[in-house]
Amino acid sequence: MVQKIGVLGAGQMGSGIAHVFALKGFEVTLYDIAPAQLEQARSAIGQNLERQVKKGAIPQSLVPETLQRIATTQDFSVLAGCDFCIEAVTENEPLKLEIFAKLDAVVQPGAILASNTSSIPITKIASATRRPEQVIGMHFMNPVPVMTLVEVIRGHATSDATFEVTRELVGKLDKELALSQDYPGFIVNRVLIPMLNEAIFALYEGVASAEDIDRGMKLGTNQPMGPLTLADFIGLDTVLAIANVLYDGFKDPKYRPCTLLVKMVNAGHLGKKSGKGFFSY
Repeated sequence: MVQKIGVLGAGQMGSGIAHVFALKGFEVTLYDIAPAQLEQARSAIGQNLERQVKKGAIPQSLVPETLQRIATTQDFSVLAGCDFCIEAVTENEPLKLEIFAKLDAVVQPGAILASNTSSIPITKIASATRRPEQVIGMHFMNPVPVMTLVEVIRGHATSDATFEVTRELVGKLDKELALSQDYPGFIVNRVLIPMLNEAIFALYEGVASAEDIDRGMKLGTNQPMGPLTLADFIGLDTVLAIANVLYDGFKDPKYRPCTLLVKMVNAGHLGKKSGKGFFSY
């Protein structure tokens, strides 16, 4: 039975994953190399829990209980006692391979190693370990405490037992599972990123303004936000990275990233996190 969860990376996704597991009674160890990031993550989790209280989603008593279940650390070896580890670092393949090799050497033999990657092949990540049958993709949606979907991806060697444990965890988090095979972009980003990229092409080719593209898609297809706004919220560097994974993986020109997207990333206009993307923040 899984009781202790390790989360690697205390950014927006990692802190959100730690939040939802601790809220459901799991003991969580949140690891990051940066102490300031760990402090920021704990503060963000506290604020998000209070937001849930104000919405009537949870009682006030759960806030201190949840925070007490989250231990933060810069010591990788502390993860050794975890039953289930979830990597949620930046979408960088060499970095993920390095982390999984280290995890494999440190974490107990029976533990499952999961990745929150949104596009990098799970089979490739698993190849960095000596336990590929215990490696699986567990892709949460952002913001994690709000979004109900978890995209689960089986690598080439992922065992039925590993999948069943992961499926049970998704259920215990009161989330819904969508199972994907291990192909570039999986389900969500294989469909989403080409749509965002096409919206960027429409702007690049002068079809319409950014405002009108977003208005058209938001009101015309009943989306909660327009594609260019969504790209800004995701981060244009992340959108480009996933687009490149799709393009490299399928060798199909329909996945080629728009030149405008590449130029904006090179200019450091990454969307909301940099203060400027297709819109200003």
